[in-house]
Amino acid sequence: MADTNYTGSMVSEFIIVGFPGLQDRESKTILFAVFLTVYLLILLGNLLLICILAADTSLHTPMYLTICSLAIIDISLSTCTVPTMLAVFSSTTHTVSFSACFTQTYLFLSLLTTESFNLLLMAYDRYVAICHPLHYPARMTIMFTLQLVVVCWLGGFLCPILSLILALTKRFCGPNRVLQCFCDYAGVLRLACGDVLSTSYVSLSVALSVLLIPLFLILLSYVKILLSLLRMSSSGGRAKAISTCSSHLLVISVFFLTTAGVFISYRIPGTSVDMRVMGSVTQNVFPALMNPIIYCLRTKEIRDSLVKTLRKYLPR
Repeated sequence: MADTNYTGSMVSEFIIVGFPGLQDRESKTILFAVFLTVYLLILLGNLLLICILAADTSLHTPMYLTICSLAIIDISLSTCTVPTMLAVFSSTTHTVSFSACFTQTYLFLSLLTTESFNLLLMAYDRYVAICHPLHYPARMTIMFTLQLVVVCWLGGFLCPILSLILALTKRFCGPNRVLQCFCDYAGVLRLACGDVLSTSYVSLSVALSVLLIPLFLILLSYVKILLSLLRMSSSGGRAKAISTCSSHLLVISVFFLTTAGVFISYRIPGTSVDMRVMGSVTQNVFPALMNPIIYCLRTKEIRDSLVKTLRKYLPR
């Protein structure tokens, strides 16, 4: 299908190109198989984590509530984009309507922002637990943590609205080929007619704010946690705290490093389109795939609960 609605008329649909350099049938088949497998693993891993946390009453604590919220975000984020990728890889040409494209863009930005806020909440939970252990039961109750989780989700869905409105005020009169595997904000905005520089700066400022401010507060929390651990007299308590914090730090590192990689790739001159597309795709699936693995392998309480559940239901 050729590019449509070029001069004067408004674009009514977008063509999702995928990887521009991998348009042959064999490459698309391989990509479809790989991402279908990854998507199924994401669903399986995060649903298993949610089931473990829901079934084991001993894990009904503020810390595991934030982990459960993260698993829901990971499922939602991958479900927002991966089915579109699979449709692109399984067809010669994949088109989406104007409204569907911007809906996907908004959901993608909202869920990314929510994940950033949720990781900040997880760091705050660990900060209170380790730096103010006597106040932790009173300050971090289940109800208060649930309220904070709701605030993270509401904030995540409110922050991208300005960027979305600014993009929707632009005219899209062609071309309509999105050089991505889904409708990402930068890829769609690039297709707008006229000057989009001010809109790009505003959206970049919003994106950096929702990423860098939580990252700064997370790093500040862990600096204080580290100082508190160094003053801790009990070696057993220190080892347990380090084990829990290391899992959180791994999850935080995976999210922010992949996100930073996408930002950097878009701003390095000469970076191939395929590399930029791969960066965005990795940002979508890699954290969601790794998070349940990290928590199941590195968190003793979750491991023990998983083993207990398997022994209960699997035949001997």
